[in-house]
Amino acid sequence: MDRITLSGVTAVGHHGVFEFERREGQPFVVDAVLHLDFSKAAESDDVRDTAHYGEVAERIKAWITGEPLNLIEALAVRIADDLLSGFQINAVDITVHKPEAPIEVPFGDVAVTVHRARNDGQNP
Repeated sequence: MDRITLSGVTAVGHHGVFEFERREGQPFVVDAVLHLDFSKAAESDDVRDTAHYGEVAERIKAWITGEPLNLIEALAVRIADDLLSGFQINAVDITVHKPEAPIEVPFGDVAVTVHRARNDGQNP
């Protein structure tokens, strides 16, 4: 299965379990891996025959900046489900990073990753 990888889509969101996270907001970073077959796009050389990564990025940004959620797990699943339903892809991997999570010890990153696939027998 072919892949499109979109890394580092960044926006400020208001997700979190603490009131100050929802009030002040913080950066969220999303990586997406779209699994699809490039055969038709390679033959036609037409963006309509692939997953337009500019449109994918806009949808991801809309989820980050949209309605606040408590958990980044919930954000990741919603993004994955939306991309799977909105684009001709067979599967998607979404990683949501919360680099400024309110953790009291030094850390580099907090991230969750989900994988969602169509149930049509074409899963990678």
